[in-house]
Amino acid sequence: MAAIIRRFPVHLRSNARLLAPLVCRNFNTSESDGAGQSMLSKLFVKQVEPATAAHSRLLATKEYVYELQIHDVKPDCFEDYKAAAEQHLKNRHEDGNIPSKLFGSWITTFGHQDQAVHIWLYENGYKDIMQTRAMLLEDPEYVKYKKERLKMLVSRRNQLLQAFSFWGEPDPREPGNIYEMRSYHLKPGTMIEWGNNWRRGIECRRAKNENIAGLFTQIGDLYLVHHIFAYENLQTRKEVRENAWQKPGWDQTVAYTVPLIRKMESRIMRPFAHSPLK
Repeated sequence: MAAIIRRFPVHLRSNARLLAPLVCRNFNTSESDGAGQSMLSKLFVKQVEPATAAHSRLLATKEYVYELQIHDVKPDCFEDYKAAAEQHLKNRHEDGNIPSKLFGSWITTFGHQDQAVHIWLYENGYKDIMQTRAMLLEDPEYVKYKKERLKMLVSRRNQLLQAFSFWGEPDPREPGNIYEMRSYHLKPGTMIEWGNNWRRGIECRRAKNENIAGLFTQIGDLYLVHHIFAYENLQTRKEVRENAWQKPGWDQTVAYTVPLIRKMESRIMRPFAHSPLK
């Protein structure tokens, strides 16, 4: 077993030593091609694949750029924030002169509390972002909304992202869904490995057409990935996630991507009334 552990990458050897007794109990001479070998195959995580070009070229096929905005709202101001946001964001989304469209807009219910998440889509990428910014700064209604919003927030932050090409576009949905945004902070240099594994793994997560978006940051916190899923309710979420383990290849997706993660978090969210994703 010591010889086997030396074959692991340095950063995985401590975990391998902890799991060695468990492997040994399942890896006897009569079962060397059975349970023990299966467990060993899951322990040998692939080496990080080297990048040969920018992530935006290798992982995304469109010029689309997304802006994710996170607003931490003062608890006693949330109803006022909700009313102001619903009016302004709806008007901006429907304004054909502004080159941005609202992708989705949510309120968190589990995870971070008193938090709003908005995602904007810019089809012509950074060109549209700069044009939108310039137009909004000259819009009296936006300037008024921004000043009102400032009084209601504890903090705010944003990120610019692109979408994984293999994820696909979300289908229109009937109202009544909950949404989960799972955020993964990856180790630097592992984005290509993440994308290659999830390109296969996402096929195990299309059972109820729950996949909404897979996004990776270009500006803001780097090596940060957001996966967004829609479910009828929390019980459906539980069943879909459990059923994924019955599909070939899902266990490998988990085994090969977990070592790439530094930190992860989950938000359960419900859409604002004005959100295009219901």
